[in-house]
Amino acid sequence: MAYSLIEYRSQIVSGTLPKDDLVELRKKVTAKIDYGNRILGLDLVVRDDAGNTLDPDCTSTVSLFRAFETASRSIDDRIQEEKTRLQNLEMRRQSLFSTVHTYSLFVNLKNFVCNIGEDAELLMSLYDPDQSEFISENFLVRWDSMGMPKEIEKLNNLPALFTDLSSSDLIRPRLFLVCQIIRVGSMELKEGKKHTGGLRRPFGVAVMDITDIAHGKADDEEKQHFIPFQQIAMETYIRQRQLIISPLLPSRVIGENEPLTAVFNKVINTREVNHKGQGLFVTLKLLPGDLSQVRKDYPHFVDRTTAIVRKMGFPEIILPGYVRNDIYVTLLQGEFDRGKKTSPKNVEVMLSVLDNDGNLMEKAIFPGAGYDGITEYKSVIYYQVKQPSWNETVKVTIPIEDVGRCHLRVMFRHRSSQDSRDKSEKPFGMAFVRLMKGDGTTLRDGRHDLIVYKVDAKKSEDAKTYLTLPGSWAEVEEKERQTGKTFNHSGVIPLTKDSFQIGTLTCSTKLTQNVDLLGLLNWRSNPEELDQNLQRLMEVEGGEIVKFLQDTLDALFSIMMETSEEETYDTLLFNALVFIITLIGDIKFQHFNPVLETYINKHFSATLAYMKLTKVLNYYVGHADEPVLTERLYSALKALKYLFRFIVQSRVLYLRFYGTSEDAFFNSIRTLFLSFNTLMDRPLDEGVKIKGAILKYLPTIINDIKNVFDPVELSVLLTKFIESIPDSQLVRQKLGCMCKMVESDLFKQSECRDVLLPLVTDQLSGQLDDHSNKPDHEACVQLLSTVLDNLDRKNVGPTRGHVQLIMERLLRRVNRTVISMSRTSTLIGHYLACMTAILKQMDDMHYAHYISTFKTRQDIIDFLMETFIMFKDLMGNVFPSDWMTMNLLQIGVFLRAINQYSEVLNMYFMDQTHFELQLWNNYFHLTVAFLTHKSLQLESFSQEKRNKILNKYGDMRKSIGFKIRDMWYNLGPHKMKFIPAMVGPILKATLVPEPELRKATIPIFFDMMQCEHNFTPSRTFNMFENELITKLDQEVEGGRGDEQYKILLEKILLEHCRRHRYLSQSGEELALLLSSLLEKLLAYRTITHDESPELRMSCTVNVLWSDKPCAPHLIPGHGKHVWTQQELKERLFQEIICNLDKGKMWEKAIEMGKQLAKMHENQMFDFMELSQLLKQQAQFYENIMHAMRPQPEYFAVGYYGLGFPTFLRNKVFIYRGKEYEWLEDFSLKLLSQFPNAARMTSTAPPGDNICNSQGQHIQCFTVKPVLTVPAQFKDKGVPEQILNYYRTNEVDQFQYSRPFRKGAKDPDNEFATMWIERTTYITTYHFPGILKWFEVKSISVEEISPLQNAVETMEMANEKLSNLVQQQACDSSTSVHPLSMMLNGIVDPAVMGGYSNYEKAFFTDTYMHEHPDDLESIEVLKHLIALQIPLLADGIRIHGEKSTEQLKPLHNRLLTCFSDLRERVEKHYGVITLPCSLTERKKSRVGSVVMPYILSSTLRRMSTVSTTSSGLSSGSTSSNGPSRPSSQDSLLSRDTANDRRASMLSRSEDDNRIGRKNRKEWSVSKSQVLVERQPDIDEQTLPEKPQRPKSLQFGDRRLTLSLFQGVSSHLSLDNPLSPLPASPQTPHSSTYSSLPGDNDATTDTPGTPPPMPPKKHPHEMFDISQNSLEFHPPLPQKIDSKPPPPPPKTRKSMFPGSYENNPQ
Repeated sequence: MAYSLIEYRSQIVSGTLPKDDLVELRKKVTAKIDYGNRILGLDLVVRDDAGNTLDPDCTSTVSLFRAFETASRSIDDRIQEEKTRLQNLEMRRQSLFSTVHTYSLFVNLKNFVCNIGEDAELLMSLYDPDQSEFISENFLVRWDSMGMPKEIEKLNNLPALFTDLSSSDLIRPRLFLVCQIIRVGSMELKEGKKHTGGLRRPFGVAVMDITDIAHGKADDEEKQHFIPFQQIAMETYIRQRQLIISPLLPSRVIGENEPLTAVFNKVINTREVNHKGQGLFVTLKLLPGDLSQVRKDYPHFVDRTTAIVRKMGFPEIILPGYVRNDIYVTLLQGEFDRGKKTSPKNVEVMLSVLDNDGNLMEKAIFPGAGYDGITEYKSVIYYQVKQPSWNETVKVTIPIEDVGRCHLRVMFRHRSSQDSRDKSEKPFGMAFVRLMKGDGTTLRDGRHDLIVYKVDAKKSEDAKTYLTLPGSWAEVEEKERQTGKTFNHSGVIPLTKDSFQIGTLTCSTKLTQNVDLLGLLNWRSNPEELDQNLQRLMEVEGGEIVKFLQDTLDALFSIMMETSEEETYDTLLFNALVFIITLIGDIKFQHFNPVLETYINKHFSATLAYMKLTKVLNYYVGHADEPVLTERLYSALKALKYLFRFIVQSRVLYLRFYGTSEDAFFNSIRTLFLSFNTLMDRPLDEGVKIKGAILKYLPTIINDIKNVFDPVELSVLLTKFIESIPDSQLVRQKLGCMCKMVESDLFKQSECRDVLLPLVTDQLSGQLDDHSNKPDHEACVQLLSTVLDNLDRKNVGPTRGHVQLIMERLLRRVNRTVISMSRTSTLIGHYLACMTAILKQMDDMHYAHYISTFKTRQDIIDFLMETFIMFKDLMGNVFPSDWMTMNLLQIGVFLRAINQYSEVLNMYFMDQTHFELQLWNNYFHLTVAFLTHKSLQLESFSQEKRNKILNKYGDMRKSIGFKIRDMWYNLGPHKMKFIPAMVGPILKATLVPEPELRKATIPIFFDMMQCEHNFTPSRTFNMFENELITKLDQEVEGGRGDEQYKILLEKILLEHCRRHRYLSQSGEELALLLSSLLEKLLAYRTITHDESPELRMSCTVNVLWSDKPCAPHLIPGHGKHVWTQQELKERLFQEIICNLDKGKMWEKAIEMGKQLAKMHENQMFDFMELSQLLKQQAQFYENIMHAMRPQPEYFAVGYYGLGFPTFLRNKVFIYRGKEYEWLEDFSLKLLSQFPNAARMTSTAPPGDNICNSQGQHIQCFTVKPVLTVPAQFKDKGVPEQILNYYRTNEVDQFQYSRPFRKGAKDPDNEFATMWIERTTYITTYHFPGILKWFEVKSISVEEISPLQNAVETMEMANEKLSNLVQQQACDSSTSVHPLSMMLNGIVDPAVMGGYSNYEKAFFTDTYMHEHPDDLESIEVLKHLIALQIPLLADGIRIHGEKSTEQLKPLHNRLLTCFSDLRERVEKHYGVITLPCSLTERKKSRVGSVVMPYILSSTLRRMSTVSTTSSGLSSGSTSSNGPSRPSSQDSLLSRDTANDRRASMLSRSEDDNRIGRKNRKEWSVSKSQVLVERQPDIDEQTLPEKPQRPKSLQFGDRRLTLSLFQGVSSHLSLDNPLSPLPASPQTPHSSTYSSLPGDNDATTDTPGTPPPMPPKKHPHEMFDISQNSLEFHPPLPQKIDSKPPPPPPKTRKSMFPGSYENNPQ
């Protein structure tokens, strides 16, 4: 569509188009634009005939409505057409055929592939095989011997247009495109110079079925169709074949002597063609329209090179100016005597056109379209055939004036294959036929059997000689019939025994073959046959008459004028004229109406014809009851329009010529109307057909007859005519007749309207009356709309009295008709347009007068009531929404009416005695509905549309809004009657986003408050307040209201209340309450349609949660109490417990259960329910210890920028993620909620430039919750499963660590300058809560030094190692592989670089001198390094107990490495011992052991430092007793507080590199297992008990990664550990280490121990979406701390057996 519009525009701006073409092109452009507007949902624009937009100020309301209706229907049809085109080609074809009557078929010959070797002619035409007839003439293409077109420039492009095809041609059952291929050369395809050349010989045919294309079922103009070529065999080849092949075998070879028409009939029937790849390539397309239309619509198809192929016949509709003079001659067949020859002759037929003198007509014969004419045509030669059948058609075209003196001459000649013999051959026969007969008629169509004369050298060429002889045997028979004598040849030119037939078809608009028509045209030559010719005229075919329309009419009126004194031919002439007029009305000849109009206005000259015509017409009408005249009268009535055109024009000519007037003509007109009246007044069953015809055709004469008759008297005659029709008869026809009367020029004259309008209003009033029986609403509204349309024009004179008449008689009835009519009725729009038109044409005096016509006050009330209700119901509910101009016009008219009726309210219904509450209530509801109508909400429109509406209509909301304000204040003491009912409507009015309107209407709220305060005993405004809050909630939720309204409402109410003596305090409270509520409601509405339930819930909480107590009057007190308070509470508790269980919040469920259990035990004494409740609690306890509970991630999200809603703007929130929801997934979900937001790549707080920008910026990163140990767990040993809950629940503090560099970079040890910035966020509420997100109420930032970071890292590593060792010791069935990995990563000398990094960074004299405050932390770090040795000793001992034969090489390697490590550490940092071995099992009541989780701070308190070094024998672990005290004991005792602080800091970060890659796996260190006690094993020996076979071999590089390198901590990445069986018993041993107190609260970071300082360079810059493996702590990532799954029945190694090949 866009491309076509661009093309159209270029044509328009070029300025080269003719005016008519420009108008037509503009219509096309506007039609496409309107169609596109509908598709895009834009407003419909209505235009006039020239394509200009209609101005509602200059267009009547009815005309505007009709224009909208027409345009909308046109677009709907276009859309339906598009759907039909895509869905149903058959329906498209039917619709196309129903609207178009003439078609053209475009054919483009692309190529002809055939090896002929000689020149050829291709003759293509349309053919009907069922009728065996050609439909079109030939399209001729000449091909040369090289296989190329003769005109080489037309290669691959030989277009032809087959025109004048009618729908009857296309709907034939079968239609074929056939091609005859004629070879032009020698008699046979032989080489040699002596052969005769230039002979036309049959060569083959090609046929294609184009029925589907003609029927519209196939339409692909780009597709190339292949038409296979069927060659015919030479006669010599057939003879040879018959000699070789047995005669018994049927031969399918097509001989060359078979006529080509017979050949393609065979091919069509058999559909088998052995083409061998030879044939034609063509493209086809069916185009609607005749030649001129196709040239206009499809100029890219039809140009100067396109051959125009005419149909052999006339098109379905003949247009004026259609000139054609073609005679088609077909050479059919002949039979020729062989004479002296032994074989039949090779006959060639030569056709030429000569005049009577024997002169040749040059180039008068056209063998096919595409080439110029030729003088002599030579036929195809069939070899040695006695009865050749040619069926070759040519077109003969000669000037019309030469037809009468021309004839066709046919010469016959034998052609020899030898050139020498052929030259001696002379024509042996001759035939001729005249083109026009002696009576002046053209040669009749059909077959003609010609007489073949012998050729005499002299006489046969003398046209004057042979033209005296008969040319055909039909002429001989005619002459014998006329003379009664047998034909006797004179012998001037001898006859032959040969015979020859031709066929002719005349397609001429100037020649006729009808004798009767010719006799009428030449009536003066045979006046005695005039009567007969006039009667036979009505039997002549219509096409013949329209060809000679003017001549025929001239003849009729000449007869009428020349026999004016006689009445002999009056009736015959009248009937003949009626016949011709009726003929012109036929659809086939309807385009000749302009020709008839032109004849009447310019050529008609019979001054006395009116007398004859009116006399016969009066006679017919007066004798309508005679059966003989009934049909004649009916035909005359159908032709009444043009009969009166002739009558009036004759009268005008008479007055112009004679200049006098007589009463006879006027009397005849009056008599005619009296006859009509008498006829109409008869009973209905008599002459219904005639009555209907009179009503239909009588109005067509008004515009003509008023030119020669008094218009006012004519109006009276028409009025009496309508009144003569009984009321109950022919209602629709009568109203239709009146409608045409109103449409006539008569109604435009004011004095005529004075006569006609009362008649119209009376008829409509009777039809639309409430008591009318089945009124014809369609006919009524058609008549009424026509009246109103005519009255709303500028050139119709004064109309005020006429509008008043319509208002008095019809306005109320139209209103009631609209009220009672269904809104789905197709007529509701028409009646609404009429009502709008009436109101628009009423002025102020009309309104005042109309109100005065009501007799009582109650009548006024009834009228206003129904009007207000009707207006409110009609606004925006009738006309489509895209009819914007029509809707605005209707609303503007209604606004004026409302303002008029408001004055009536003030005048009649304001005082105390006559106040009508319901009437005023309806008025206010109407005005508010008007004010809030969607068509008036300018803010929802584009700026351009808004400006157009404001310039045209202004802001009508302000007008009606100010009226509402004035009417409210006019109520005075009646205001209280509208409170609180009017609060909602007034609120709607104030919410309209128009500042001036808001300022004018918001004070009404204060007036309502003041009114209720003054008129209620309680001196409050509770009713107003309740209603306002309720309605405000509804309106804001519905989309109304904004921030400016909140500000304005608060400001105006505060200003008014503070000035009031009694409402200053209460009013101010209400204003502030409304402002606060509005703010929260607007925030809630902003995210109402958001997909995020968290956002919706957050705003819901803001709306519903308030610290202020609810006002008593807002608490509902009318509900039914179905439950007691105790029952409700119990049910609520049970539902809460159920939901907590679903959310795996069993700790909270247990708390609620205990409260409910206490109630059952102490109050209700329902022990059965108590027992179930305790069982449920027991299950919850077991779930805590055994069930899987994935720990969620927490994310910090900052919303920066003014583009966010106020409740989000420049605020930070902590989000609780879903199970297994990682940062990437969460970020994508977050950004999908704000598609216009930009994600910030930095985790630093943004600057003012971002916070104050108009855009949206989102910052999102992972934070870690800070563990707060509950009071009941302090100083107690608590299993890890219990602690895990509090790591991510009951939290409101979160931390995020961001690395940065301070000071100069040390290339040898980069870790020394790497600091950590730790940010702590505290939220407004604890997680989890009612929301999945809470706002951050405080943010604090602290910096962690590199030394403190090292301390935290070592504490993490020790904590991890201690708990893993403890787990391995307590459960012998636990896989040893995780322990192997950790031990190997710590003790392997290859990864000892971590300790050396600490020594280089912190243990140097230079560092201690420069940082004297860090000496205590350095000692703590040394202590932590030393503390690792006893933990490693226990681990290696357990590893030795569990090692298999496959692991012994690794174990020996570990022993060697550990010995060196232990010696080095104890030498530098002393010996550390624990009070008791972590691996000593404590027996519980049932013989099982419970393993509490050991925190790093606990390990430090349990340890004792000694400077004594101890050796390590093979397999030794820790000392059996405490080592002697060391000087470091005092250091540790002094550092109790410092230990606590350091321990707390050490929990804040975790190595999330494992968590990043191991999101769905459980950490080894978090598995809490309870196992049965095992016998003690000697520390010095390996266990003798054979171990389970292990598939693991320690050759995989994954097991050799150091714990202290950046990638060494992935011990559980691919090998998650399965949990072990657990027992619920609680230990009673008092040897458990204590958990830290409040000041020792730590953040556990489960997973693999974090890495030691890196050797490689850390990254300088960090992105929140990436992990850093170079230092600790990394950026926030997934914390992998999930409880273990239920234990499997059998344990399998978690490491695949892939390590045998690489032992270490």
